Amino acid sequence: METLDQIKSQLSQTLKNDLDISYPPSPELGDLSLALFGLAKASGKNPIELAQETAEKLNKSPKLKTAIKEVRAVGPYVNIFLDYNSFTPAVIKSIKKDQDDYGRNQSGKKAGVMIEYSNGNTHKELHIGHLRNICLGDTINRLLDISGHRSLPVSYINDFGIHVAKTLWYLKNNQKEYQKLIKSTPKNRGYLLGSAYKEATAALAENETAKEAVGKIMQEIESQKGENYQLWQKTRDWSIKYFQSVYQDLGVKFKKTFYESEVITSGLKTVKELVTKGVLKKSEGAIIADLEKYNLGVLPIIRSDGTALYPVADLALAVKKFRENKIQESIYVVDVRQSLYFKQLFKILQLMGYEQKMTHLAYDFVTLPSGMMSSRSGNVITYHELIAQAKELALTATKDKHPDWSQKKITQTASELAFSTIKFEMLKVSAQKTITFDIKEALKFDGYTATYLQYTHARLMSIGRKAPRAKSRLDYSQLSEPQEKHLLFRLAQYPETIRHAKDNYDPSEISKYLFELCQLANDYYHAIPIIKSAPKTRDARLELIAATRQIIKNGLELLGIKAINEI
Repeated sequence: METLDQIKSQLSQTLKNDLDISYPPSPELGDLSLALFGLAKASGKNPIELAQETAEKLNKSPKLKTAIKEVRAVGPYVNIFLDYNSFTPAVIKSIKKDQDDYGRNQSGKKAGVMIEYSNGNTHKELHIGHLRNICLGDTINRLLDISGHRSLPVSYINDFGIHVAKTLWYLKNNQKEYQKLIKSTPKNRGYLLGSAYKEATAALAENETAKEAVGKIMQEIESQKGENYQLWQKTRDWSIKYFQSVYQDLGVKFKKTFYESEVITSGLKTVKELVTKGVLKKSEGAIIADLEKYNLGVLPIIRSDGTALYPVADLALAVKKFRENKIQESIYVVDVRQSLYFKQLFKILQLMGYEQKMTHLAYDFVTLPSGMMSSRSGNVITYHELIAQAKELALTATKDKHPDWSQKKITQTASELAFSTIKFEMLKVSAQKTITFDIKEALKFDGYTATYLQYTHARLMSIGRKAPRAKSRLDYSQLSEPQEKHLLFRLAQYPETIRHAKDNYDPSEISKYLFELCQLANDYYHAIPIIKSAPKTRDARLELIAATRQIIKNGLELLGIKAINEI
């Protein structure tokens, strides 16, 4: 249990009650505050009188003597001032001891949680919207892991939909484009398929008769025989290798990848069983789930022409997840447009007898300053376009800042900065909010950006490099400035921030924490001399700087971002 948690636990034990502990709006009002309205109502006492009694009891508690300097009753509140003579060394030593593991906890009690994200479509480009999904899912996985869960990150790839048949129809009818794909480098083929899909969508909009041909291609793929099936296998492989290269770029790893084509057969069998049991029913040649009595409408399962829709594979995959893995919860990271669909899917699974927790972690859209994106209309920034643009801008900024650096160092730093920027932009606001992505704004060195956080980390690294080695015994009482106490208290709140972010499935809480911590750190080293202070004071301040640098690094890594040491 970390320092701040221990103090809160001691307060609860002393008062023999679960407390409403908050943080006062101003440090002058204390470090912690207890609101006594609830306790007063339960005991029938006046909240102001109860606050006075509580303050007196806490001031006299021998358990709290070393942790708390003073307790004051202010109206119906009890304000608590910590004793920094004990609090400061406890926090810094804990960070120094745990280092990268500071904040790790066992609140998850090894409960199995499968988190499914990056549900891409083969034969389509990955774009900026997919990046939000990947970054959100990856960070939730990291939060689950650091919180003591047995986290199982998986990806589910739709390699069997009608979009595939459209792409293959286009390639078969445009041999020149197909040959261009074959001649391109293996790395490029996957995302170039996305252009073919876009062209196919436009061509089919003006060619009604071709839709029948697309349907036949889809049926042949599902039969797993014939020329179209072989073409599907080849082009599918291009897409899968493309996805893997993107995951490698982003530092994302999955325990397992599921493919729709691998579960579709068992899905069709499950559908047949559910029709027999009355969970699903036939309607005008199609198969549907009638969920009207649950206020969830009707969900089509199989089309009237016999081809499968998304729920067929999703039902089979859910069954496979629960049967083959001991998991208590299954999380689906899918955009907000699918909210009704997942309510319908979860209801069907409940009717099938599955009682495990199922969570749809919905996220809103990523838009451009020019408006919404669509892979059909072409108003989209693809992954490769985005990375190229970010690297180019970061390269220019790094060159301007460090003309003396080698080209290799400039290129490496710019690349790291580009990926940091993109990931942070995907995670700095809560999933329920829309992101308007502007790469030029995102790369600024001031403001709520990854660049600002990286600059702060690099600045603290620089201070550490320039400082002489400590020669005296550390004296933490030297850290008496208000800025030092504010910074230290914020460091102590990091483990709590992790728990809140995990409980709410909200990485933006980590992002906001890091931004506020970096603001405090910048204010501190601009206002207070560190290296030039007296040796004893300098050594203590360098310990505080090192602890701050460690937490910035830890927080960035939780977001899937590598901390940059020089920028």
